[in-house]
Amino acid sequence: MSEQGSPQPEPRGRMSAQAVSRAIRDDVINGVHRPGQRLTEEAMAARYGVSRVPVREALRTLEAEGFLHSRPYAGIAVVELDDGEAEDLLEVRALLEPLGAARAALRRTPEQLGRLKELVALGQDAVAGDRLAEVARLNSRFHEVIAEASGSRTLTQLVTQLSQKIAWVYSVQLPRRAADSWSEHAEIVRALELGDEELARSLVARHIDRARSAYRRRTNVVYDS
Repeated sequence: MSEQGSPQPEPRGRMSAQAVSRAIRDDVINGVHRPGQRLTEEAMAARYGVSRVPVREALRTLEAEGFLHSRPYAGIAVVELDDGEAEDLLEVRALLEPLGAARAALRRTPEQLGRLKELVALGQDAVAGDRLAEVARLNSRFHEVIAEASGSRTLTQLVTQLSQKIAWVYSVQLPRRAADSWSEHAEIVRALELGDEELARSLVARHIDRARSAYRRRTNVVYDS
């Protein structure tokens, strides 16, 4: 296996810096690029089938997002997400998303409700097919749509900014939680369809609490209650 993750895919043709950022970010979240691993412009350009110019911009973007960091005399490497930062992310999520769900129960549009139902169906199908990278993307999108349905631009921006980092945290327990998680998503959608803000709030809070517990068990981390 090469230092940059292998096997390398076939060249993907011309990609924008944004698309390269997304591809590298997905590979970090899914463990293709491991914590502490060095990523060079040359190797990333070869892997994703692009020139070094969009790679250079993509690496800067991912460093600003906190997925990568510069090391003196060693270049760019994947961040090693520590337990303290992970717990901060999960705590912020537990505060934001139940509020968003309660608002979404009152403000969601028929189109947003339909999109959430579609995401649940796609997520359950991806779980059944053991397509875990797809499951992670669908999961992030599910929570982003609920935030959008809240009608709060600020909350939507915050949840969207956090969603990729949170997907990275949860990737360590995704295989064991995937089926249960999408069953919980279906319950949340039913609460939104009923317009029951308190039920939506409590279901999202419980969903997040279960995911946090699974993460803590997986990493054997003990926190004060």
